[in-house]
Order: sequence, then C-alpha cells, then structure tokens
Amino acid sequence: MAALLGEPLHMVRARAGRAQPGLRPQHLAGVRACAEMCEAETAGLAVGATEFTFAPRSRPRGGRYRWEIGTAGSTTMLAMTVLPLAAWADGPVEVQVVGGVYQDFAPSPHHLSRVLAPLLARMGVQFEMAVVRPGYVPRGAGELILRVEPATSTLRPLRLEQQGEIESVEGIAISSRLEPARVSDRMAEACAEVLAQAGLGCAIEREYDDTSAQAGAGLAVWATTSTGCRIGADGAGAPGRRSEWIGRRVGEDLLVDLTTGATTDRHAADMIVLWAALAQGQSRWIAPCATDHLTTNLWLVSELGAKAWLEETTAVVEGVSLPPPLTAPRSGA
Repeated sequence: MAALLGEPLHMVRARAGRAQPGLRPQHLAGVRACAEMCEAETAGLAVGATEFTFAPRSRPRGGRYRWEIGTAGSTTMLAMTVLPLAAWADGPVEVQVVGGVYQDFAPSPHHLSRVLAPLLARMGVQFEMAVVRPGYVPRGAGELILRVEPATSTLRPLRLEQQGEIESVEGIAISSRLEPARVSDRMAEACAEVLAQAGLGCAIEREYDDTSAQAGAGLAVWATTSTGCRIGADGAGAPGRRSEWIGRRVGEDLLVDLTTGATTDRHAADMIVLWAALAQGQSRWIAPCATDHLTTNLWLVSELGAKAWLEETTAVVEGVSLPPPLTAPRSGA
C-alpha cells in the first residue's frame, strides 16, 4: 500500500516475534522487488533487519522483471508481494521468480492461480501464474512466471456472503524425481478417499517432473460452488512425510473449511484484505475462522486509510477506491 499510495514507510520490529526475527531472504527480495518497480529509496535492508525505510518515487512501472531469491525462500510469497504493484503499473508486467515453489508455510502456486485469481478477477484484477520448474527446500532453484494486466477501472468490491452448493472439486498432485514411488498417485488417492467419505467426488491431476534440482512434492485441491466461491487447501512434501499423510491432511483441511459455511478458505480470507482495501465500496466475505493473519491484515489496512472489521467471522472492508493507472494499455492494444 505504501508503494501504491506513494507514501513513505518506516517499518520497525519486522517479524520481531519469530524464531528468526527480521527479514529472511524471501522478504528482502520482496521489498527490493517492490523498490525496483517504483524506484523507491530504501535504507536498512538486509537479512535479519527488523527496521527499514521505503520511500517510493514513482508509480509502478510495467515491463519484464526477474528476481532470484538465492535460497529456497518462497517464490509465491514474492509474487504476491509484487502483484498489487503490477495491477497498478503503467503497462503489462511479466515476472520470473527463482527460489522455492512447494513448501510449508507458503501458498501453493495452484492455490494462487486456481483460487485467488478467480476471486480477484471478480474485482477486476487479471493475472496468470505458471510453474516453469518446481523447486523445494533446501535447494530451491524452482521458477514461476507471473503475468499481470494493469487494472482498467477502480476495483469492484467482493461480496461473498453465501457458500452455495459445491459444484466440483479439482486438484493437482505433483512430485519430482519420485515417479517410481508413485508419490503423485498416492497423494491424490489418499485425498480422494477422504473427500469420498464426505460424499464429494474429485478430479485430481497427477504430474511427475524430472526437471527440479531435487526430489519433492506438492498437492493442492479446490472446490467451486454455485455462488462463485473458490475454497482450497494445499500441502507440501518433506523428508519422512508419507504421501498418504499429505493427501489425507489436504482433504481434511478442505472439508474443515467447507463445513463451516465459509465463502473463502482460511488462507484466501486474509489474502483478499489488501485488494478489498484498494477497491471501491464495501467488500464482505466469510472466513472459516479469525486467524492471526486475517485480524492483522484488517488492522493494517485500517491504519493505511481503509475501514475494516470483523463481524464474528465475516470480514468487512470499506476500500479507498484507488484509481486505476491513467494509461494502462492491454496486451496487443
């Protein structure tokens, strides 16, 4: 929001409560990427820094960018960081990000492309994300491509107040250098079994990859409802973690969120907050529960000009109606 509103930011106590306080390599890469897009002046940026300044000097610029995190840090986190700037850039944006792709404590690229992207499209945000090469902890070396078209009007509010009927459940199970062990199939089968016990059929695509720097795996599933909700769950492999455990856990996570009557999953619920804060009018959606991420994001956008609050587990945000770029040509125009 600092970059989009053109306001300087002085961050203190960044990640102060974490086991490793301060900026990690992926956070540092994200701040530097934003700085490059809006020619920001920065001070104090370093791995481990808990305080830094960020002062944008221009509107976000379109074009092609490439950023390497240098570790197995999350490429999806970096992509999500620059996505708002790209949506308000002065032209189309294509981003290549190198690092980790499937890992714990970070969204799956399929969650972003199959859950978040359709929700943001309802608001007027158009983006695509593709995995060029999977990457896993600890070696990383995976690659994503993010393509974004600038907004052509002020974003519409998002209203998701009824879950509706579940129309389909889809997913993707991917593993690298693990085809002899049938890892993708085993994750998909275990997840499908959990969902079947709840009366839900599913279509999970199984992929085997041999381009990654090491063995690894990831599973993502998402439900589509009659009211346009997309509710997803995902998980990643790790040493000693059985494929069946991953499949069962992802299926159970999806069922937990669906049975609450929520209109978003536990992760998308907090991802939407920034976009609702930039949109016009009042957005409303129902979260499965009030997570720390959700309450923190609602507080943060309130500090930066929007109005945001919770009504039990319904998130309500009145946006600042950020205008679209004055010149935002579509691709091929």
